[in-house]
Amino acid sequence: MEKTKGILIIIGGDMSMPPGMDNGENSSDAEVAETEGEILTRFCGLLSGIKSRIEIIPTASSIPEQAGKRYTEAFSSLGFKNCAVMDIRTRDQAQSQDMVQRVREAEGFLFTGGDQLRLTTILGGTDLLNILAERYVREAVVIAGTSAGAMAMSDTMIYQGSSQEALKKGEVKFSSGFGLLSKVIIDTHFVKRGRIGRLFQAVASNPGCLGIGLGEDTGLLITKGETLEAIGSGLIIVVDGSTIKYTNMAMINEGELISIENLSVHVMVPGDKMLLSRRKFTPALAQ
Repeated sequence: MEKTKGILIIIGGDMSMPPGMDNGENSSDAEVAETEGEILTRFCGLLSGIKSRIEIIPTASSIPEQAGKRYTEAFSSLGFKNCAVMDIRTRDQAQSQDMVQRVREAEGFLFTGGDQLRLTTILGGTDLLNILAERYVREAVVIAGTSAGAMAMSDTMIYQGSSQEALKKGEVKFSSGFGLLSKVIIDTHFVKRGRIGRLFQAVASNPGCLGIGLGEDTGLLITKGETLEAIGSGLIIVVDGSTIKYTNMAMINEGELISIENLSVHVMVPGDKMLLSRRKFTPALAQ
């Protein structure tokens, strides 16, 4: 696995606000409220300085102006005022020289919540995304994604699936994500929305992948494309499919119940770490 110089932060959504900002409870859309305090502060601390250029990409959001504004205000409250919104709504906009140049020059990027399939269908395969992926490998850029923005970071992406019916074959739908993380499948709003079944089916269908379920106001800080560190205030559920001894996935029809033997599950709290390639878990208290 090629070690990346960039840093990736994947976040479960509904995060606490920076000091001095309201909590967004009066917002008409939950996407707007997904602005963090602790995690966003950690993001800023990974940049080279207060003058670092930050780009907000609200493509996944149905209310991009409001989502972008919310984040620029959040960064500004932390002293980072060199921040702008890349309001990209079409593939033509993503291919424009202006947007591509902005991706070449910024040091930090944040993808907001919304609809992950909208995000990947608009940005997937574009020069903008290809350049960002190259920079992530070769330069010390910081890339964060929350909710839909987090789910799109892996090579295999969940884009649909009922929590209640998630252990029926075919209920969970997959597509290609950005591919910044390999052999990983991410789900968000995990604990609050009861999405454990979605991740079980995702991993049973792709047993070479590590399933990551992010709680709200919770994230994983990923360095060198390898070391995962839990940050924020909540829980992260990690599902390892490499230990599976049996599943009936290949033998049942669509809509039938899935059987899985010996699926490994880990629970991470803030400060816990894991090595992605070795699947090695290190509790915070043992470091």
